[in-house]
Amino acid sequence: MTLQEFLNHWNLVENPFQGEEARTDRVFSRMNGQGGPTLSLSEKPPSLATYHAEFERVLGDLRSPSSAVVFGEKGSGKTAMRLQMAARIREYNADNPDAKVLLVAQDDLNTMLSRLHERYGGKNPLDAFQKTRLVDHLDAALQVIVGRLTDAALGDPQPETTPEQMVSIGPEPKKRVRSLDVSIRRDLLLLQSLYDRAGGAEIRTRRLKRRLGLRGSAGDVLARVGLVLYPLAVIAFFVWGQQQPDPAVRQSEWFKFTLLGSSGLYVLLLLAYLSKHVVAVRQLGRRVRKQIPTAGRGYLSFARSLSQVDGDVRGAIPSGDGPETRFAMFERLRRAMGPLGYAGFVVVIDRVDEPPLIAGDVDRMKAVVWPLLNNRLFQQEGVGFKVLLPAELRHALYKESSAFFQEARLDKLAFVDRLGWSGTSLYDLCNSRVRACSRTAVLGLANPGSSLSLIDLFAEDVTKQDLVEALEQMHQPRDAFKLLYRCVTEHCAVAHADLNQWRIPRFVLDVVRKQEVDRVQALYRGIRPA
Repeated sequence: MTLQEFLNHWNLVENPFQGEEARTDRVFSRMNGQGGPTLSLSEKPPSLATYHAEFERVLGDLRSPSSAVVFGEKGSGKTAMRLQMAARIREYNADNPDAKVLLVAQDDLNTMLSRLHERYGGKNPLDAFQKTRLVDHLDAALQVIVGRLTDAALGDPQPETTPEQMVSIGPEPKKRVRSLDVSIRRDLLLLQSLYDRAGGAEIRTRRLKRRLGLRGSAGDVLARVGLVLYPLAVIAFFVWGQQQPDPAVRQSEWFKFTLLGSSGLYVLLLLAYLSKHVVAVRQLGRRVRKQIPTAGRGYLSFARSLSQVDGDVRGAIPSGDGPETRFAMFERLRRAMGPLGYAGFVVVIDRVDEPPLIAGDVDRMKAVVWPLLNNRLFQQEGVGFKVLLPAELRHALYKESSAFFQEARLDKLAFVDRLGWSGTSLYDLCNSRVRACSRTAVLGLANPGSSLSLIDLFAEDVTKQDLVEALEQMHQPRDAFKLLYRCVTEHCAVAHADLNQWRIPRFVLDVVRKQEVDRVQALYRGIRPA
């Protein structure tokens, strides 16, 4: 029997258990209403989505975003939880267009880590990562939000992403941002000058300043006008003197003194202006570049952007390693985006073990992640950080001192010690995947509650409790899918279609179960890769 014959008999459009990675799993996407990457399918019925028991606690109340820390083994569903949070935020935003939540998915840390490694140096990545600060993570999140907000304000195309991660401020962005209070517009310009993405940031600063309808302060305008008019006045005075019929005027001491004094005064004023608006701004650009190593911008880019920001606003520019100025930046950003229809942000940090510079090394992950475990970070109003971490860091966490836990205060947020699954919850998950692949459910021809079930694929001597116990030993979705995938393929290898041997017999389940239990135990002991 071929696998396709087996699937056709049970009226399945594809194997429900072949997906192992949530980001590329077509069945998971369809269950959560996103459709498949290659299949043209209708949206799933709402009842097909299956959530972990801790999902609602981790998600929290989107009207007031909160923080969470989750530890889970590889394959336990951390990425799936992130994608389900994205889907829930998308639904929430559709129902609350004037109080949306912006999702910031920090699931690719390669760029941030590469820039930190380049800036901090060291003999190996660990030396650089040990210098990672909380402000580096805050800067990385601000760069994502401010870059997309600037795109929306200027009408530029945003990087291709999902709707809940895009900033939308309406069909007339110029009119919308011009209607903001002048203090908010000045904050937006400051945020853009500091946190816009590398590559043309200084040009976008000029464009944004025009779009916001901002002008320089009265003092700056007068200084620039004076620098233009003053030499013209000196030249006019010199021409006037040269045109006098009496040569004594041209040769008089007062004329020469006035001309030389005016020229000297102009040079002094010019030097003072350059010192304040060129030299000082370049020094500020160097300081900002040092403080925001994740930006990937040169000091001239910062200087050219900041030269267009009013001097009295520059006092809020980040300085030092303390996070307070960054928290103030988040507050400015939240206050600025409120009138644009956004009430808060959810920052999800995932896949910290996957970047090549980390490559699963626990010490490197600790150096990068530990600064995030900060009570002040988790208690920000309107900002929720969802930190999804591999189980290896859980073991390292419990080796920390009591002083570390006092600073982190993990008791004040949603803390999931282990993203575990029971056999019953895994059965329900796998059962939902079978229904999601049923052709009748896919085409909307029948109620999903009356469609095919997981137990229907097995022989009559296999009970639901047998399947629950087998799945219980797998501990997590990825291994549960592997167990059932092998049951299907092993059955197809020995069964005959012409004999109508469509149901998986008990001996196949028992053999595969034993082999998969041995594999999982070897995996946990670290003597096999997967």
